[in-house]
Amino acid sequence: MENYDYDLQSIQETRDLARAGKAAADVLAGYDAEQIDRIVQNMVRTAEVNAAELAALAVEETGFGKIEDKIFKNRLASTELYESIRDTKTIGVIREDKTNQLIEIAEPVGLLMGIIPSTNPTSTTIFKSIIAIKARNGIIFSPHPSAKKSIMRAAELMHAAAVEAGAPEGIIGCVTKPSMPATQELMKCDEIAMIIATGGSAMVKSAYSAGKPALGVGPGNVPAYIERTADIPKAVANIIASKNLRLRYNLRL
Repeated sequence: MENYDYDLQSIQETRDLARAGKAAADVLAGYDAEQIDRIVQNMVRTAEVNAAELAALAVEETGFGKIEDKIFKNRLASTELYESIRDTKTIGVIREDKTNQLIEIAEPVGLLMGIIPSTNPTSTTIFKSIIAIKARNGIIFSPHPSAKKSIMRAAELMHAAAVEAGAPEGIIGCVTKPSMPATQELMKCDEIAMIIATGGSAMVKSAYSAGKPALGVGPGNVPAYIERTADIPKAVANIIASKNLRLRYNLRL
């Protein structure tokens, strides 16, 4: 009966988070570029300041990795990420093709669901929070049970930083009672517009089967495909650096 009650509480919490997140996302959709950049900058600063704390918490809770590596990943998912997307237009007209008479206009998706693994709990939470807000979306996280403390802490910091800079309350949420029924419920909630799943193959497959748009990333250490339009020397360097800590630092990715 205790487990049954936990599952019910978990599902109810998921529904409440989804409702609050959708309401917040609807408000954020009306923000302009200056407002969004101010919010993202504050999230990045917060992630940088708390990179070491989050790294230590993740290693202590999960037993995976090294603190120095986790610090680097937290910074890569915040400061370095911001440098790469800072000038990317995500609001209004983003491209105009006069030859074909086409205009591309960026609009937010709405409320996202972020599935977070135990292997990189804090950096993945930071990364998904920032890209969600950059595109004027809200996000609700479903944490891996064995990393819920570190994921919740990262989500809490990102939410506080976003709200402090002007984002609506509830724009970033996290399930505090993770369970498989809650994850399945969140995937199918009407409020969720898209799923961004990072985790095991079964979880990613489940996300793709939820009946709505999904972006999934399964187990790492897989073959990498370099598309012909890529900067090939840079792509090769980045792939190699992603597997080697010293190279990551030396290349200053």
